[in-house]
Amino acid sequence: MILLDYHNVVIEETLNQPIVNLEPTVLDMTVVDFDGVAYHLSTPESKSVIKFSLIMQCYKELVQWGAQDMLQREYGPYCVPKEDGYDVTLEFDLQKLPEDKSQREELVKKLALIKRNLMAQPFERAFEQQAQFEDEKQPNPTPDLMQIHYRDQEAIYIQAQLDRVTVIFTTLFKEETDRIFGRVFLQEFVDARRRPAIQNAPQVLYSSKEPPLEIRHLPELQNTSENEDIGYVTFVLFPRHFAKGDVREKTISQIQLFRDYLHYHIKCSKAYMHSRMRARVQEFLKVLNRAKPEVQNVEKKTITGKTVIRS
Repeated sequence: MILLDYHNVVIEETLNQPIVNLEPTVLDMTVVDFDGVAYHLSTPESKSVIKFSLIMQCYKELVQWGAQDMLQREYGPYCVPKEDGYDVTLEFDLQKLPEDKSQREELVKKLALIKRNLMAQPFERAFEQQAQFEDEKQPNPTPDLMQIHYRDQEAIYIQAQLDRVTVIFTTLFKEETDRIFGRVFLQEFVDARRRPAIQNAPQVLYSSKEPPLEIRHLPELQNTSENEDIGYVTFVLFPRHFAKGDVREKTISQIQLFRDYLHYHIKCSKAYMHSRMRARVQEFLKVLNRAKPEVQNVEKKTITGKTVIRS
């Protein structure tokens, strides 16, 4: 099993040379990421000025939950008017970058994490709202049901509650075999928590056809109860799962990759089953070949000693 990185490795490796080592270069490349996200790296005017553009399906929804503020906070000095056809554009003049190499390395790392950082904003907002419920000095907030339609016919719903944060994934299985494998994996998520060693893990609920109560009222889900291709996975996060610091950052990074890991495991399982079937067919062919009767060439002669040859 591979471990999916939270950051885009191609972005990091491509920008290390010009930004970290301050080596002017010619760039004009498109890099794709999970969930239909695409980046455009280019040097349209000069080898020493790099443009970094990003497009993602759910960007307008993320702006509602603080994406623009995050961009100004983390990438503010480099923000420029967006390139045509893209949602975000950053510009880096190699002659104006920090002199400290470690700062430039940190900048490249942040660029490779830009998708993760944008997707993290609704989670951060939900965690802060849940903290207000526990703070007796503050009035209870009206929690938002944050919707992120990050893929066609698939979405993430996030909502803070009195003592928890609920995260619901809708996932689409386009093939019947994917649906069968997915149901097995997701049921294992539900059953695995009964083991004593992982009882502190977030609670996971799985349902098919019928949406969870938290989102059942949404108009877009009113006519999906008969659709067997859609599954609903609910993660129930308690405060111990998103304590401030490394725990929170790791939780946000890992839960974003849930859908990618699920479909990765489905594809690996199908590939494993196909390899086992091919190996079994090869074994059957060997058995059939051994079962063929050998043709014995026996010479037959007449009474006069002549050999009889059958045509």
